[in-house]
Amino acid sequence: MKFPKDIHKQLLSRYKTKKREWLEASVKNLDAHEKLWPFEVKLGIPTENQAKQQLADVRTWVETWQSWNGIGELIWRDKHWRTVGTQSVPEKIIFNTPSDVTQWIDETERWERAKQRYSYFISRWPMLSPKLTRYYDLLADYSELDYQRLLDMISWIILNPDSNLYIRQLPVSGLDSKWLEGRKSILSDLIRIIKAEPSNKEEFFKLYGIKMPPQLIRVRILDHELRKNIGGLGDISVPVEQLAKLDIPVKNIFIVENLQTGLAFGDLPGTIVIMQLGYGVDVLGSLPWLTKAHCVYWGDLDTHGFAILSRARTYLPELESVLMNEETLHSHEELWVEEKVQHGAEALPMLTNNEQAVYKAIKHNAWGQNIRLEQERISWDYAWNKLQLVI
Repeated sequence: MKFPKDIHKQLLSRYKTKKREWLEASVKNLDAHEKLWPFEVKLGIPTENQAKQQLADVRTWVETWQSWNGIGELIWRDKHWRTVGTQSVPEKIIFNTPSDVTQWIDETERWERAKQRYSYFISRWPMLSPKLTRYYDLLADYSELDYQRLLDMISWIILNPDSNLYIRQLPVSGLDSKWLEGRKSILSDLIRIIKAEPSNKEEFFKLYGIKMPPQLIRVRILDHELRKNIGGLGDISVPVEQLAKLDIPVKNIFIVENLQTGLAFGDLPGTIVIMQLGYGVDVLGSLPWLTKAHCVYWGDLDTHGFAILSRARTYLPELESVLMNEETLHSHEELWVEEKVQHGAEALPMLTNNEQAVYKAIKHNAWGQNIRLEQERISWDYAWNKLQLVI
């Protein structure tokens, strides 16, 4: 026997699984709408034996539905029971539209807003149906300002695919970089469908011609004579494009994962240190003068540190590693911490045999569970002596 609270729970579950299908059918597909509706929920009429054993419960159930005056068409049925006589009992409730269901579960406002916005979208861009239904919650919950901004942004990008403007220059009311960063995925998805473009892994801003602030690389010049070539500057953050044009006689280049490590370097002849790239080592491919120097990478002794090293070698095949070996790892065992999420690859293509062996040992917990040695934990005196030996 189902009471109104049970129906509420059942309808809420159905709404969550069917709302997208309802949305498309209610706005555009009349045939599908007719197949989905009416929808009925049976109220669980008890058997005669159950009625005898739970007579008080059955009476409460019947009285509850007798006093009920909610949404939907309540259907009653006469049951002829030999022991308790003929009884009129509630058999089912029939719902004729999604609005009937959403009123039951207090979702009417969201439903109507989603339906109105979906209808407008597909009237403007018919090709979005039915893909747009996946964004039901967005349609239902966006503020009017965010919704209008989304429309304006889609329209503007379609008309101006190669603007080469910064976000601040885009003529979309209320637009800011934080808003756009958080909505790149949906914008890219919808614009791709509207323009009938294939899936493209290219970065959103590059794909749609929006100019981003230049990527800055932090570099320290560790040689007095080299510093003379750039006005005496020793610590600079410079756009990649400008750094690519650097024209000084660099002999040694250290690439380190940690900013504090890079800041700790003392002067070394003919040497610079590039800091804090992380997985952004792809920029190394934009710096042609690196291939003319002796390059050394020092990262954390963990799976991600080796993954970054392997990635960097894609651009610098001769890249040497330092302090990323079994000796360093085991001589600092007391400083190990846990690497909470390891890199997914079983092997990394650009590692040397020794590096690959250490990577796999860490990956398969040969020396402990998810161990890692962060470069910043290693004694600086120990590290500095090792670093000087590789140039």
